[in-house]
Amino acid sequence: MGSNDHYPEEAPAHPVTVDGFWIDKYQVTNAQFRRFVKDTDYVTVAERVPDATLYPGAHPGMLVPGSIVFEQPANWVDTRDHYNWWAWRPGADWRHPEGRGSTVGGREHHPVLHVAWDDVAAFATWTAKAIPTEAEWEYAARGGANGLAYAWGNQLTPRGKMLANYWQGEFPWQNLALDGYERTAPVGSFPPNGYGLFDMIGNAWEWTSDFYGDQHLVSPNCCGGSRFNPRNTDQAASIDPIFPGAAIPRRVLKGGSFACAENYCQRYRPAARIQHPVDTGANHIGFRCIVRAN
Repeated sequence: MGSNDHYPEEAPAHPVTVDGFWIDKYQVTNAQFRRFVKDTDYVTVAERVPDATLYPGAHPGMLVPGSIVFEQPANWVDTRDHYNWWAWRPGADWRHPEGRGSTVGGREHHPVLHVAWDDVAAFATWTAKAIPTEAEWEYAARGGANGLAYAWGNQLTPRGKMLANYWQGEFPWQNLALDGYERTAPVGSFPPNGYGLFDMIGNAWEWTSDFYGDQHLVSPNCCGGSRFNPRNTDQAASIDPIFPGAAIPRRVLKGGSFACAENYCQRYRPAARIQHPVDTGANHIGFRCIVRAN
């Protein structure tokens, strides 16, 4: 798992062994999540009033239920500042993916979005499943083809075919939608990987259970790698040092989303990984579950 040829947080590439498991063929959909909410009366993190003690110095007007939404600029913007296209929007949640007034009507089979860590963990418990570790997720995403840049080979668009839902055009202002979708697509809209799994690349980022570290956790035992699944359980080390006052742990997201582009965030690859705070969702983050053999 990992890569030495792309972003530094993906290094080092190293061998890992994971025990057998089953994994959902598709990302969890709005329809599935709706059944969970109806059965349990669960209220997602985005629908709750934030605890002011966790966000010292926060403007009171920001301490309202909401989530992070992608807002496409009309013209070119500086990609060094992600606030040029990401915004906290009050009222945004899984039922209202673009904020107040929006709905998931007609998107029942799209991946559920705006789910924070507590939400995906609660859903997994309800289904008697679990959230995959980073190593388990990457093993599944590769589909049995180790060492390739993408889940399907070393070419992004073999014979000109779009094999995943990601951004075509100059991100974030020019969306050519050559894959047929400007945002998320219904799950299963693109070909499966070698294990018969859909949307392991693109569409929506997916939560894993590992806490984030700037590089992979690697055991010194085996050729610079390990013969087991090296889970990162160091919650304290995952806290973003840029915001020491807000001690919110971060976990690893995998797979990329509709907002990954060739000119920005080329993370539509099995080895790619980013961090995300556990208290926040966004309209490009979803998940899937696993069942372990033991």
